[in-house]
Amino acid sequence: MKTLKDVISLKFKTSESEGVIFHGEGQQGDYITLELKKAKLVLNLNLGINQLGSIFGHTSVTTGSLLDDHHWHSIIIERHGRNINLTLDRHMQHFRTNGEFDYLDLDYEITFGGMPFSGKPSSNSRKNFKGCMESINYNGNNITDLAKRKKLEPSNVGNLSFSCVEPHTVPVFFNATSYLEVPGRPSQDLFSVSFFFRTWNPNGLLLSSNFADDLGNVEIDINEGKVSVHINVTQVKKNRIDISS
Repeated sequence: MKTLKDVISLKFKTSESEGVIFHGEGQQGDYITLELKKAKLVLNLNLGINQLGSIFGHTSVTTGSLLDDHHWHSIIIERHGRNINLTLDRHMQHFRTNGEFDYLDLDYEITFGGMPFSGKPSSNSRKNFKGCMESINYNGNNITDLAKRKKLEPSNVGNLSFSCVEPHTVPVFFNATSYLEVPGRPSQDLFSVSFFFRTWNPNGLLLSSNFADDLGNVEIDINEGKVSVHINVTQVKKNRIDISS
């Protein structure tokens, strides 16, 4: 299809920081790809190249951050020729594409949730989307409803389930004064801990624990944006170990 105007909208939520949300391409060098990269939303668009290949039409726009928080986010892409409005969670960004063409010419299928392997380096380095989407609308077509009723022709619907599974993890929010204290295991000679965290603050104490029988202690903190582990052992000559990353 060859379009002068496009309106694409959908909602998504995911705990993955990478993944192709949708993709389409054509033989004239046209393509449109919406994807997550490092938990940011990236729209790549090219309305084609001229025969000499001298007009570089590739345009890339990035918006948002921390979109892998497993909350619903809404996207609206409105295109009229080279003028694009990209709206993420009601925050609109206006831009104009590079190149000299106004029409988006897509010869092949549009794919949602990933892109087909084409043998190009760009296709095999990209991850498919893992998460939930709803209210997918492409130029007036309700894609979600058509997929559910199996009315898409041709279509290659993989492992889709029409429900959204919630993650089993339970997040805990800490303010500047709160903390969580749990009992230790005095009979264990192994100390093991793992967790995910997210913060805007460059400094803060993440974990602190004293060893039994006054053998020392361990602390994990953030210092100027770096995670540091401090282990104090009282019975050893070299009694302090510091690791940062």
